[in-house]
Amino acid sequence: MGQKLLTIKNIKEAYGISRTTLINWEKKGLLSPIRTPGGQRRYRKEDIEKILQLTDKKEDNPKADTVIYARVSTKKQEEYLKNQIKRLEKYAKENGYSYEIISEIASGVNEKRRGLRKLLNKIKRGEVKTVIIEYPDRLARFGYEYLKFFMETFGVKLIVVNGKEETEYLNKELAEDLIAIVTSFSARIYGARGGKKK
Repeated sequence: MGQKLLTIKNIKEAYGISRTTLINWEKKGLLSPIRTPGGQRRYRKEDIEKILQLTDKKEDNPKADTVIYARVSTKKQEEYLKNQIKRLEKYAKENGYSYEIISEIASGVNEKRRGLRKLLNKIKRGEVKTVIIEYPDRLARFGYEYLKFFMETFGVKLIVVNGKEETEYLNKELAEDLIAIVTSFSARIYGARGGKKK
């Protein structure tokens, strides 16, 4: 019995890879899809997974395959962000990682963080082998395990340099994140009520 070929929809659901990315890989010669009699593309599972594992062959490629991700909630914590990056860089250098830095000032409960989206997109494109963070809360205030699972699905190793954050700092930032949640929630409620009055 022949192997099952994947449609573009199958690949997007299983690996989070878009049609545009698949076409780009095809143009670069990384993929050779099989065409159906109707001209539709079909892909071999092993070809897709081979591309996603190309990070294993990056030793002779100077491009970084490790991402340092650092975050703080507010502009007032900018100095802490700089120190956070320094500590992560020290760890990466001591352990021989070739890295790039993605840092941002955004609430840990913000679903539209540009830095985090950039990181996740790089992972989906198979450009990342390792992600280094200082504490779990730096990646996300809630949903950390989901993000970890997502990364592991793409063969990415997530390294947490320190286990628990300082209680004083953590409580302060958590309070600010909770205020951000309440503010956002209130805006939605009153925005909806305002719309009804019209």
